[in-house]
Amino acid sequence: MSPKLFSPLQIKSILLKNRIVISPMCQYSSEDGFANDWHLVHLGSRASGGAALVIVEATAVSPEGRISPEDLGIWKDEHIEKLQSINRFIIEQNSIPGIQLAHAGRKASVSAPWNDNKKLDEAQGGWDAVAPSAVGYHSNEKVPIALDKTGIKKVISDFKSTTKRAVQAGFQVLEVHAAHGYLLHQFLSPLSNFRTDEYGGSFENRIRLVLEVVEAVQSEWPKNLPLFVRISATDWAEGGWNIEESVQLSKILKEKGVDLMDVSSGGLVSHQQIPLGPNYQVPFAERIKKETAIMTGAVGLITESGQAEEIIATGKADLVLFARESLRNPNLGLTFAEELHADIQWPKQYERAKIK
Repeated sequence: MSPKLFSPLQIKSILLKNRIVISPMCQYSSEDGFANDWHLVHLGSRASGGAALVIVEATAVSPEGRISPEDLGIWKDEHIEKLQSINRFIIEQNSIPGIQLAHAGRKASVSAPWNDNKKLDEAQGGWDAVAPSAVGYHSNEKVPIALDKTGIKKVISDFKSTTKRAVQAGFQVLEVHAAHGYLLHQFLSPLSNFRTDEYGGSFENRIRLVLEVVEAVQSEWPKNLPLFVRISATDWAEGGWNIEESVQLSKILKEKGVDLMDVSSGGLVSHQQIPLGPNYQVPFAERIKKETAIMTGAVGLITESGQAEEIIATGKADLVLFARESLRNPNLGLTFAEELHADIQWPKQYERAKIK
């Protein structure tokens, strides 16, 4: 019996050859938002390594939406050309190119991880961060600017215009980033959203911006192509966004035409308490899938082929997304196929290394 991890999955007009997805992972290697040869090699090697879907890192919808000055962007037409060439290569490897559109909100304007993730001021190439409310991620950092109605409209418009560019660049899957403490997640959680207007307070108000962004994206994204939304299922902090609200939001997004929930967790507050362990986030994806009937992607300390196979085979999720493990092993698809005795097509350049 062939392993379920290597069964195909049809989502709208796109057929994924297996259930292995490369998760969006920031590379902090861009200048002025431009992709370069690092991104070509990084993303291309994961495509040739057997993954069905390769999602480009959190790609900023505006300069102020970047996490760091070195983040990838798609806020101007000049960004399209290099992304097109990368996507062509991914498709040549029988893989699907995806993009995650993001705005960092109050977590913007920090240095790259290897430079200690320090908040940057203007003299260091930083900028003023924006947020739903004037409350920072850390209490000792410069307070972000609370978005007014004009600022909120700009965020929605930025997601819309970058979606149009994503189409031109040849992406075939689009994911809206509403997780990990970035702007859309900041609106969702009462731990970061203290607004008293129609974007704050009640659950219906806190999800409003996510719904408006999804609607704006859908106005430019082809109806036959898959649309994902990544959420943090819980803040892992008392009084924060929780799994019950995540289920409720997922139901609404399914009704509005979203195809899959990419289910992560955490990232909103520095005092979060996360019980790390293998598969620690999988129950969230499983619950959302079972209670809403939307497709889900599972993430989080999934490092072995047997783990991934069990998740798919038992119906806990429809896709498994790999981040750090795919940094350790670009050839995850080829490796897991060998371990699970799945006979898959290898790149012809590598076929002589395939164990018969």
